[in-house]
Amino acid sequence: MSDLVAVIIPAGGSGERLGARIPKALVQIAGKTLIEHAVANMAPIANQIIVAAPAAYEEQFRKLLGTDVLVVTGGLTRTLSVKKALAYVDKENDYILVHDAARALASTELAMRVIDSLRAGEKAVIPGLAVTDTIKRIDKDNYVTRTFPRSQLRAIQTPQGFRRKILIRAHDSRDDVTDDAGLVEDRGVDVKVILGEERALKITTMQDLETAQRILLPEVNNQIRVGIGTDAHAFSNDPLREMWLGGLFWPGENGADGHSDGDVAAHAICDALFIAAGIGDLGSNFGISDLAYAGASGSQLLSECFQKVTAAGYLINNVSVQIVGNRPKIAPRRAEIITALSKSLGGATVSVSATTTDGLGFTGAGLGISAIATALLLRSAR
Repeated sequence: MSDLVAVIIPAGGSGERLGARIPKALVQIAGKTLIEHAVANMAPIANQIIVAAPAAYEEQFRKLLGTDVLVVTGGLTRTLSVKKALAYVDKENDYILVHDAARALASTELAMRVIDSLRAGEKAVIPGLAVTDTIKRIDKDNYVTRTFPRSQLRAIQTPQGFRRKILIRAHDSRDDVTDDAGLVEDRGVDVKVILGEERALKITTMQDLETAQRILLPEVNNQIRVGIGTDAHAFSNDPLREMWLGGLFWPGENGADGHSDGDVAAHAICDALFIAAGIGDLGSNFGISDLAYAGASGSQLLSECFQKVTAAGYLINNVSVQIVGNRPKIAPRRAEIITALSKSLGGATVSVSATTTDGLGFTGAGLGISAIATALLLRSAR
């Protein structure tokens, strides 16, 4: 796999302006902390996630984020936190995204667009929004010294993306800056600005927190719908049957029998989404009587499912799938699975877990594999 991405999230900001006595990243919104929201949104595109936590809070962060996220002790400033986290970035990662925990709602799609620009050849990419207010520079006595043309100004957001070596060299500097692009600019590297998004706002005050709450749980004509889907397939007796799972090909693994490719994770997710949207289930939409879906990939079914759910007037809030079986081992490729599933679902937030049944049932006996998925949909305002 090429073009791997590491995400660094400095999370040492205080919650004083939010009226909290804990780090800002631990403040909750819609039932989850800001750091959990930030990690969930970055996970689908990340090969490695490193969170720089404030001293004395490391274990609390580890309990929240689990073993897939590396939690390290941050520094006294944002710049020092990023510098410390850089020491833990795996050398296999081609790009590094630096993302503020305070911009917890920045979407997976925004992160994907930053990465796409890097892969297209840019060395540094940052998202930004057009400035609507007139900006003036003043002197120490509060007299205006210059008025800037708004057309040339952008309010910069995160995640900010860089080629790995460029960001590491930039942090050799002792300067303390408010964003990493500033260090890169000082070294003469061209920094590309792409279009940001309103939901990537920086959560600093209670008003910001209320705005974020409305984004996550909009009150206008939205209806929450939940669906649960399952799928199971026996392992094939055909030694040439390929294993497809979570939208990925698994070399060396015997595949599962089925009308399509036997991808139980993709099929369970489709089932959950159809049920949540009230538009049938996996069988009624992709039945075995329909020859068009003979041998169809799980990714194809997910993409078509996404289109049908969207056409029915729903937005995917998140999807969770648990794979049940003795093989293959999911943990080494969990990030790849999340990326593949999320891409097929239009960048939706996806969680993936795996378990065995301690020798019980057909999965425990090694005869097959199954999956169970949960989907949360929101009716889009019209």
